[in-house]
Amino acid sequence: MAREQLKNLTEPMYYILLTLTEPQHGYGIMQEVDRRTEGRVKIGAGTLYSLLSRFEEEDIIKQVSEENRRKTYTITDKGFHILRDEYRRLKQLVSDGKDILQGRRWTSEK
Repeated sequence: MAREQLKNLTEPMYYILLTLTEPQHGYGIMQEVDRRTEGRVKIGAGTLYSLLSRFEEEDIIKQVSEENRRKTYTITDKGFHILRDEYRRLKQLVSDGKDILQGRRWTSEK
């Protein structure tokens, strides 16, 4: 996964890295993402383990333990910088939208 591919994280990528600011195992990651997003973002096992593998290959996360086939991961410094950059990018998007949309009437979408 080249650095260019990480310029804009998908929602699952973002929430996985956010969750891994504390050590966590796979099932715990899925539960925490579900809790944190109030069920809005669902990450299936296939997607999760594929991303964890890619993140580990790129030194974005690292395995910190394994017990009874349950691997625990945490974010690396490199991963934290990627997460922080994405947070700043998203914050800028919201700020730009607010500047343009503030004061306009919002209508409910059907």
